[in-house]
Amino acid sequence: MHQTMASDYEKVSPSLPTGTAPYPPPYFATSTDQATGIPVSSQYYSNQNQAPPPLPPITQIPLTDFSTGLCDCHQDVSNCCMTFWCPCVTFGRIAEIVDKGSSSCGASGALYALLTFVVGCPCLYSCFYRSKMRLTYNLKGSNCGDCCLHFLCEGCALCQEYRELKNHGFDMKIGWHGNVERQNRGVAMAMAPVVHNGMSR
Repeated sequence: MHQTMASDYEKVSPSLPTGTAPYPPPYFATSTDQATGIPVSSQYYSNQNQAPPPLPPITQIPLTDFSTGLCDCHQDVSNCCMTFWCPCVTFGRIAEIVDKGSSSCGASGALYALLTFVVGCPCLYSCFYRSKMRLTYNLKGSNCGDCCLHFLCEGCALCQEYRELKNHGFDMKIGWHGNVERQNRGVAMAMAPVVHNGMSR
């Protein structure tokens, strides 16, 4: 009975050349493959597990100086006078721009004034904004230097930061949201299509 089933299978199944497998292997070796004694499938998976090539080194942007000096208060006399008489307004405007609108000018200025009257040393609060501004605009300096500048010469440090933000294109009187709206209006006007007049006789 077993011989009869085997003979029937030989009649139905196609004839295969001698020495070939009835099913193809999962990976076919090409003529360029060399005999290494390692199975082809293991070579395939070992190539897949190789580490990726190293990434190129990250180039750091060089630090730049402030656009104006610490004692160049004469370049903006109106801001110098306002900082001398009411430094909380100057700081409030700086804080709103540096915080990108997350804090308002009024709230930051009120906190500055409260520290001035209660503690008598608002530089403990304002020096952190100088450090934050330096990191944002890639300016030279250090955290310790920022604290020393605000402790020794609070007014000059605030005026320098105020001028720096103005030189970066900010209108300090309209705040962060006003500057964003002004920039969006400028982009919309630049992208608006130009309508030409019709031909006249």
